[in-house]
Amino acid sequence: MRLVIARCSVDYAGRLTAHLPLAPRLILVKADQSVSIHADDRAYKPLNWMSPPCTLKESAPEGGEGAVWTVQNKAGEKLIITMAEILHDSSHELGVDPGLIKDGVEAHLQELLADRMETLGEGWSLIRREYPTAIGPVDILGRDAEGATVAVEIKRRGEIDGVEQLTRYLELLNRDSLLAPVSGVFAAQEIKPQARTLATDRGIRCVTLDYDALRGVEDDKLRLF
Repeated sequence: MRLVIARCSVDYAGRLTAHLPLAPRLILVKADQSVSIHADDRAYKPLNWMSPPCTLKESAPEGGEGAVWTVQNKAGEKLIITMAEILHDSSHELGVDPGLIKDGVEAHLQELLADRMETLGEGWSLIRREYPTAIGPVDILGRDAEGATVAVEIKRRGEIDGVEQLTRYLELLNRDSLLAPVSGVFAAQEIKPQARTLATDRGIRCVTLDYDALRGVEDDKLRLF
């Protein structure tokens, strides 16, 4: 990972245009080629970014001071970062991340769902739990009734960061010709409305999991039917 702190302006040219005026910012260049620009707030959310696969080219501006980074993806969209002053520039080898260690409920949900793939649809089957990728393991990789590959991200409480995590996995998995096309399922005991909206917008199916039903626990509530 490369960390750059610089006084810079940022211009995005693609389906839309956006401009960030000159200010000190943190720029992250990750091993998967993604580039993101951060301010000193907003928690994890970047001001702007370019997802992989993309290329980064560095050049000198016309005046000769600072540097210009041009980040371009396969669709031709560009993120142009104009550096007025570089305050810090360092690179660090992080290696393969072991992934998020889930709490007991999430880990058990994964185990139960892997044993009961029919919960997601008739004829579904398991390929592998904790399917390894360069950015961490996918909770469940399976096949639907038509034999298409599906990546399943499991959370106890489904929020926007979980959808973002699954989106990154899907971008990477769909670059593998042996797996593509890969669709996504976001599965949780509870899914926040904002997360459901974002997932639906990205073509990701949302599934609400009943923990007790997966465990085979009978519901003792009285029913008329």
